[in-house]
Amino acid sequence: MSTFNHPTCYWHRVDDQHVQCDVCPRACKLKDGQRGLCFVRAAENGAIVLTTYGRSSGFCVDPIEKKPLNHFLPGTPILSFGTAGCNLSCKFCQNWDISKSREVDRLQDAATPDMIADAAARLGCRSVAFTYNDPVIFLEYAIDVARACHARDLRTVAVTAGYVSPGAREEFFAHMDAANVDLKGFTDDFYHKLCAGHLEPVLDTLKYLKRETNVWFELTTLLIPGQNDGAAEIDAMTRWVLDELGPDVPMHFTAFHPDWKMRDIPPTPPATLIRAREIALRNGIHHVYTGNVHDKSGQSTYCPSCGGLVIGRDWYQLSDWHLDPDGQCTHCGHAIAGVFDPQPGDWGPRRQPVRLSVGR
Repeated sequence: MSTFNHPTCYWHRVDDQHVQCDVCPRACKLKDGQRGLCFVRAAENGAIVLTTYGRSSGFCVDPIEKKPLNHFLPGTPILSFGTAGCNLSCKFCQNWDISKSREVDRLQDAATPDMIADAAARLGCRSVAFTYNDPVIFLEYAIDVARACHARDLRTVAVTAGYVSPGAREEFFAHMDAANVDLKGFTDDFYHKLCAGHLEPVLDTLKYLKRETNVWFELTTLLIPGQNDGAAEIDAMTRWVLDELGPDVPMHFTAFHPDWKMRDIPPTPPATLIRAREIALRNGIHHVYTGNVHDKSGQSTYCPSCGGLVIGRDWYQLSDWHLDPDGQCTHCGHAIAGVFDPQPGDWGPRRQPVRLSVGR
């Protein structure tokens, strides 16, 4: 399969020379031959097309906890893939070689939606993740893959920054079963200076997910020393989450490592993650996790009613399991928020690269 330009519908004509992409709040206005900031949506013959439909930067079977999702089919394998480009410009991007790529030739794997769904089923995966770069920018491909997955009783997971316009947001999430949304910080200044974006559209996406959908979602914030790790900001963020999303939306605070355009910033100390977790718990968030560090206590799940351990984790390896088949704490009977099988999966920490390709 060769790269080809796929029609899209989220755009409108501005004038005789320009069309505007309406997938995300960036609203890129383009002439024929120009690409948006995301790189993969371009103007051609007076319309916006997706230039990377059917192409991927690679496939891998991961533990679902790596997305990270701790309350959605724990212990199960998930087939993960992304494409190229991104509609934000985060200076701290941890996947910059994919999300900042401007080389279509980096997209080595070519696969139809049916091929992806068939591979996931053949490999014993319960779900497929759109990840590594933001699936909002390859919305048409992601939706077609999701349809193929649902036809085979597979779930779909979006790992996204939530930077998407209302119309596209509604259609995109209508095809997703779960999501992990990056809430990158809690000030517009942070989003503007470090991501070339704005905070409000992300908050709107989170409120939409909570109020208008049945999508299971969790939040991740990469804590960067001196940038978004202050106690006051974490306090404000977690209070907003409690007020607007409720206590049962899991939050993940993860450690930054020097990368992309912020190599001069030191790694996040584990103590910063522990403090953030304590603030969130104190403010009433039921399930708060630490990530990118070894912290069995901070990565395990506890019952918010009795405090008992219900899911033990050591990195991506599950240990204790104290949920009954209905997802209730076996210590006290409290229903734990999430999507659980009667028994946990046993995939563990394995990572299995997969090659899918059809003739080009």
